[in-house]
This record gives sequence, structure tokens and C-alpha cells, in this order.
Amino acid sequence: MNNEKQIVDALRKRGNKVTPQRLVTIEVLMTFREQHFSVEELFQGVKQRNPDVGMSTIYRTVQILEEMGLITKRNFDDGFARYELCELDEKHWHHHLICLKCGKVIEMQDDFLEALEKEIEEKKDFIIINHELKVYGYCSDCYAITKGDKFD
Repeated sequence: MNNEKQIVDALRKRGNKVTPQRLVTIEVLMTFREQHFSVEELFQGVKQRNPDVGMSTIYRTVQILEEMGLITKRNFDDGFARYELCELDEKHWHHHLICLKCGKVIEMQDDFLEALEKEIEEKKDFIIINHELKVYGYCSDCYAITKGDKFD
């Protein structure tokens, strides 16, 4: 499981500076552990703790952490890039259920595609490293509100 110390150690091992600005960015990043966050949301959290940190520092830190595989960029087809912390021991990323009405994103930890992966590897002589699944529909709140109405 990723924690602050693991990220700092990984940055140092890679030869990146661990500045006070980067440390506060990592601290705030940890508060988004169970959430998808935008760079702007991360920046707002950092600014509350250290008003001297600039947006370019946040972007550069996010870029480095993404290159290192410690966070991953997600696209939920709403025009915004979001990120989430990666688990170091996770074989596959989890999947997402996306509500077409309110935009809620629900994480799905179950991986139903392992058998399909094995079949693809055998039939196509292709080694699968990872996969991503996004399922679109309506969350229970939106379905309950619009029950009987046609969905867009």
C-alpha cells in the first residue's frame, strides 16, 4: 500500500528532489486516498497548507508521480482529467461504473476479466499487462429519481 514514506523514498531513489513544496503536495495527495482528484483540487488543498506553492510545482509533481506509476490518470469522459493513487501490489487497476446522469463514479474492485485474459493470451499469443473497464449506466439515486422517464 502506498504511503507518504514510500512515495518520498521512491522519489529519492529516482533522483528527484524532495522539497518542502513537494512534501506538502504528497501530504495532500494522501488525503485523496479513496478519491479521484483533479490537479486543481490537489492545488487547492496544497494552497491551504502552503500558499507559496505554485501550480507549476503541482503539475510537475503529478507528472513525475504518474511516470513512476504511483498515480494514474483517469478519463471518465466528462472533459476533466482525474488521478488516483496506485497500489504498489495491485495486479490490475480496478474498474469504474459511471453514471450518465449525475457523473458519479463508483469503483468496482471485482475483476471478472481474468478468464477472458487467459483465453486471449492463449488464442492470440498476446501477453496482457493490464486492462481498464468503464461501465456506463445510471446510479441508484438517478434511476430512482427518473424511474419511468426516458434516459438521455
